[in-house]
Amino acid sequence: KLCEGILNILEKDTKTSCQVACLEALRILSRDKKVLVPVTTKRNMKILMKLAKLDTVEDPLERVSEFPVIVEALKCLCNIIFNSSVAQKLSLELNLAAMLCNLLQKCKDRQLVDDIKCFDLRLLFLLSLLHTDIRAQLRQELQGVQVLTQALESALSVRWTEEYKAAEDRDRPPLSLQETDCAIEALKALFNVTLDSWNVHSENESHQFRYMAAILRHCLLTTGPTEEKTEELH
Repeated sequence: KLCEGILNILEKDTKTSCQVACLEALRILSRDKKVLVPVTTKRNMKILMKLAKLDTVEDPLERVSEFPVIVEALKCLCNIIFNSSVAQKLSLELNLAAMLCNLLQKCKDRQLVDDIKCFDLRLLFLLSLLHTDIRAQLRQELQGVQVLTQALESALSVRWTEEYKAAEDRDRPPLSLQETDCAIEALKALFNVTLDSWNVHSENESHQFRYMAAILRHCLLTTGPTEEKTEELH
């Protein structure tokens, strides 16, 4: 009942601070599988997707004040999808993977969106891990390899000297914690999406995998903010 009450409040047009507080409470509650059973419905998933800016294709990320709401809504969706097989099935029905890819594109070349990108990528990782149909959808329909590779390239701030050769800068400072976390989530999602792609069929796929290989090489030469984070990245 508490979760239902929170979602009823979130469905209304409330203040940002109230939305964040409600989402933080829901995130904690959503760690309990038993609590999720009555609230994992299409209506409630749509409420969270709307708050995460996943319900519209055209709506740009312009209001920085809304960013904490987007991040908390994505965190809630991560917990719910991880803990609920019903939510995993609904995510395919609601075309969640396509909306997450679209949100990643909206984040491109924007400031202050690292947390949004990180949890968007984490949700794509979970979906591709837990649902084989979504893994196939990402690979075949949504250009998932390209989208995720570009996200990895952005997190690592790759500069190119040739088509498949990244610039090596040994004096470059370590990645920030946010950049490292984004790169790690992109790598995890890429692993799932490319898991069954040992057989490359087209020239475009060949280009994508050579492009990805160059970025992965660059990744191995990159350091994170701590030794532990560098090890996790590699």
